[in-house]
Amino acid sequence: MTLALPARHFSPAPRPATATTAGIAAPAPTPPLFALDQLEVTFDPQADTLWTYMRPRTRPSFNPALLADFGQWQADIHSAHTSGAMPIRYLVLGSRFPGVFSLGGDLDLFAQHIRAGHREALVQYGRACVRILHRNLRGLDLPIVTIGLVEGDALGGGFEALLSFNVVVAERGASFGLPETVFGLFPGMGAHCFLSRRLGAARAEQMILSGRNYSAEELYDLGIVHALADPGQGRRVVEDYIRQNRRRHSGHCAIYEASRAVNPLTLDELEAVVDLWADAALRLSEGDLKLMRRLVAAQTRLLDKPKG
Repeated sequence: MTLALPARHFSPAPRPATATTAGIAAPAPTPPLFALDQLEVTFDPQADTLWTYMRPRTRPSFNPALLADFGQWQADIHSAHTSGAMPIRYLVLGSRFPGVFSLGGDLDLFAQHIRAGHREALVQYGRACVRILHRNLRGLDLPIVTIGLVEGDALGGGFEALLSFNVVVAERGASFGLPETVFGLFPGMGAHCFLSRRLGAARAEQMILSGRNYSAEELYDLGIVHALADPGQGRRVVEDYIRQNRRRHSGHCAIYEASRAVNPLTLDELEAVVDLWADAALRLSEGDLKLMRRLVAAQTRLLDKPKG
């Protein structure tokens, strides 16, 4: 039996009522953390776990509004933890989009900015991404273990995002890849920085330059995925992991902190790569942009598939 409770069994802690103009008490508004537009958030108090699922309104990629939700999410988590409102010890991120964790960057937006020559807009987008990933890498500077739950494909920035988690649990059959080289670009939101520290520079470059997809099993062998689950069993495996490791939580947090001290990754380094990425994006040819548009069209077609 697992520790996690269905979302319907939890409601945020009671808050003082808010007086109406008629003098009748009304419930206080829902905390922002539980009312984000593209993030579904629930807290399991028995396992001290915050479960979050991405629910993008368009393609399953990191659109600017979703990035804004992530920024608010991180700020609210920090406030909830430090105030004692929610003693979060495990933070889990997954996706509600069938068969997809995330397809990464907003390629349609990239193409618009590239055609217009808007370097600063590209840089701002990339820096918004890496600020979120860097804060996640640091566990929000809290004693929290972060867990990526992969129940579908993680490509481009979706794969990069997972590299910032302490633990990655992936279902068999999920694919991971960095396809940016297909249209003449490179993954600019942290892949090289993260993979070089995990695998070494040569192996990281090989993975990035190949442009190929990797299975969950292959990444498990490389140590990037930490636990495998059968299809449909990803959440259960995360629940089991938390239950089995709760008593080791403090030790695990200390190990992850020590790892960051041994192989530090600064925000400045990530932002410097974003600058290089933006410059490379502006050098793309019209043929490259057409390939990018084909990928956007393929992503858009996913929206028309039955959600079963």
